[in-house]
Amino acid sequence: MEFSQDDDNNNFSLTKFESMLKTNNVLFFDSNEFENIIHHYLENGKIALAKKAIKMGLEQHPTSVNLKLFKTEIYVLENKLEEADQLLDELYEIEPSNEEIYIQKASVLSKRDEHQKAINTLLIALDMTDNDEDDADLYALIGMEYLFLDQFDNAKNYFIKCLDLDVDDYSALYNIIYCFDFLDQNTEAINFLNRYLDSNPYCEVAWHQLGRQYFTLKEYQKALAAFDFAIISDDNFVGAYFEKGKVLEKLKKYEEAIENYKVTLTLDEPTSFALLRMGHCYEKLGKNDMAVKYFYKTVHEDPLLDKGWIAITKYYNKKRNYQKALYYINKAINIDCDNVIYWKLYAQINHRLGFWEEAERGYKKTLDLGNYELATWLSRADILIRLGEYEAAILNLIQAAEFYPETAEIEFRLAGLHFTLLEKEKGQYHLKNALLLNDEFEFILDELFPKLINKPSIKKFIVDSKKSSN
Repeated sequence: MEFSQDDDNNNFSLTKFESMLKTNNVLFFDSNEFENIIHHYLENGKIALAKKAIKMGLEQHPTSVNLKLFKTEIYVLENKLEEADQLLDELYEIEPSNEEIYIQKASVLSKRDEHQKAINTLLIALDMTDNDEDDADLYALIGMEYLFLDQFDNAKNYFIKCLDLDVDDYSALYNIIYCFDFLDQNTEAINFLNRYLDSNPYCEVAWHQLGRQYFTLKEYQKALAAFDFAIISDDNFVGAYFEKGKVLEKLKKYEEAIENYKVTLTLDEPTSFALLRMGHCYEKLGKNDMAVKYFYKTVHEDPLLDKGWIAITKYYNKKRNYQKALYYINKAINIDCDNVIYWKLYAQINHRLGFWEEAERGYKKTLDLGNYELATWLSRADILIRLGEYEAAILNLIQAAEFYPETAEIEFRLAGLHFTLLEKEKGQYHLKNALLLNDEFEFILDELFPKLINKPSIKKFIVDSKKSSN
């Protein structure tokens, strides 16, 4: 039923049909012609024209089951599931052994998230088919239903059955590897791909997928060989050059990596990912001017790629050009406002610039997003102390102590804060704890609370505490 541009009769039917639409002259087509026309429009996403062809086809051939099945397909596409169900029930009464009715019924069930019922229905259709092409299509549909159920082993097995019948079905091949990946079965995926390549040695997709599996396992030399075979099989395979570049980076062969990324730019439109990788390679080679040039090319190609902006940020951060770094980190945050790494960098840059309120906001956001590193808690506390927000600093440090109990850096800060708030007993409690934990951090008091450290009462308390601990 598939429409082919090479089939002169079908091509003529399509031309005649579109001419009829333009002139409003009603012409006769046999039902097969309508089926080919409708199939062509559905394949090309021209739903409105497909619906017109179905309507006219049923006007001329009102008893055609195949044309009515196309109508159910449209109902399913438009989520008119009740109408699809009703029409399928009518068609079942006419042709109960038509497997296409079961396939469409399975589509309705799948849309309703009744995936196991859809599978059972497709299995009935499978029993009715009598050729490998139809079997392969059904195996693929069953595999997809199992994917919806997160039953990856079952899905994988049906996609393998599909590939056994149609070795050129790369969609099935990709789905098989997706299942292996989800199940963390990299070794099993490698064994499967090697068996497949024994029979299909020039399949560039299989070589590419094999390379990816070796890359995941950090077997970089084997990955490199696989990507080379993918390129030998198809020297215009952009993905193979890109992945080969990533492997060469891991092997610290940055010049060769750049050459492979450059090939991708000649074979296809420039991609921001290739440009970004080239920038990183130049950075590793110490060619900073070239690195930043490609980082800028990256964001020019894709202004919404936050990784491009972050690369520029880090470049200027290393150069200690914090004003420019701040400008670009804001660009990255505007694209991905929930990235904890970006907020941490934002906080550090503002900290270096002395923009205390902004730095505190950055550290707080970093903590809110789940970054509980000790340095983050301490940096925020130090800024709150500088801003005179002593109560907020204490609360921050108490929260930090839940993650890092018995930590001298926290205890010294709490001691200083409580002494500052004239809470002598609490100050002494935390100071004693701090000295017992690690008196080498005593300098914290001098740096953050210089007025306190010179108070005779505190000096005496420190001396006495050290003596008693000895």
